[in-house]
Amino acid sequence: MKTPRIVLATIGSLGDLHPFIAIALALKARGASPVLAVPQDHVEKCRAAGVEAEALLPTFEEVGRATGLDEDVVIRKVIDDTHFLVSHVLLPPLADSTGRLLRIAAGADLLVGSAFALAGPIVAERLAIPFVSIILQPMSWFSPSDPPVAPGFAALARPPLGVIRTGWNRFVLGGAKLEMRRRYGRRVNRVRAAHGLARSHAAPILEPGTPPVLSLGTYSSELAALPAEASNPALLTGFPWFDSADGMLSKLDPELAAFLAKGPPPLIVSLGSFLPFAAADFYQRSAAIAAELGMRAVLLTGEAVTAPSRDMMVCGYAPHSLLFPYAAAIIHHGGVGTTGQALRAGKPQLVVPFMGDQFDHADRIARLGVGLSMTPGRFATEGASLIQRLLDHPGFSTTAATIGKRVANEDGAGLAAERILGLLPTTRRHPVAWQGDTPSSISANI
Repeated sequence: MKTPRIVLATIGSLGDLHPFIAIALALKARGASPVLAVPQDHVEKCRAAGVEAEALLPTFEEVGRATGLDEDVVIRKVIDDTHFLVSHVLLPPLADSTGRLLRIAAGADLLVGSAFALAGPIVAERLAIPFVSIILQPMSWFSPSDPPVAPGFAALARPPLGVIRTGWNRFVLGGAKLEMRRRYGRRVNRVRAAHGLARSHAAPILEPGTPPVLSLGTYSSELAALPAEASNPALLTGFPWFDSADGMLSKLDPELAAFLAKGPPPLIVSLGSFLPFAAADFYQRSAAIAAELGMRAVLLTGEAVTAPSRDMMVCGYAPHSLLFPYAAAIIHHGGVGTTGQALRAGKPQLVVPFMGDQFDHADRIARLGVGLSMTPGRFATEGASLIQRLLDHPGFSTTAATIGKRVANEDGAGLAAERILGLLPTTRRHPVAWQGDTPSSISANI
């Protein structure tokens, strides 16, 4: 029986990469042959995790250099301007990445892709193989009945929604899709035409250019339910857990472990893998707030933003699955990967969003009753009072712990792998032995 070959394509930060590694490992554990198509920066990490990987894009530095701007300018413009992200970062390499992905996917049985991997639907249609869409965060359904809370969507009506308000949201979101087609559709269709494909009427980023045979929401139903408007066969899998700096087995740095053991639970501050380079002042303010509250703190940042001390630890990286359970409270940006790990740890959260889906996650965390949200500008002046509120009101800790137990039991990677393999009638249906770490042995060792 032929071993199914499945290509998984994604680009972006670790919040985009880690779920795909987890799903690839789950596919491999079930007898499939997965291949990750990722930016060059992530290839070695994927291979170290035990998954075949090829470069879908050159390095992030090369992509940024092609814009003609300095790296720090590119990062700030990506944070502040969605049009810049799409027009100057995602679309220019599309022709090249489509050619790369065609070579990677030659002979594949199925292709799995995320919204920013624009080459995925094109290649799946060109090779006439099934395409599975991965929805990494709730707002990416762009649902009228569960509208996004993010910059650019202020015109949407918020719950509670009736027929009229939901209809209004449908009208607004329809207009947004028309505008995305107007701005970017021609550029995508030029690439499609170069490969002999018909013009697509899908809205780039907001809709896959090729209708998927299955859409998987790879986040917890605790964060959001599957929207009623989800098209095609669709389901939520729960979070696919993977948590490693280099792809190998995760462990806490001995110095960090010693720090955690020497005192009361600290504040833990993380802006993920993208924002730290653009927000040194945020970490500096976090350190000052911890001192003001008389608390210890762990700052996950690649820069020496403050002098380490008996009560302050500065780390470039630490596995969130191992670190977050030690927290008194977790202060973070609201990226989907960090949000999932914070929910899993069962600790109160203060979410300070900077861009895109982070605002939506911040709103959902507040509605769940497991945390609070505020803007970066307010954090500078009011952060201490909100953190104190999180710590003083036991309802946040109680609710977070209850939800955390449920989220920790999710096996998003396993469920996603089962549903993907179920699309292939000749797939081997029983796990087979293979050498390497499973997703749970890499990330769930807390």
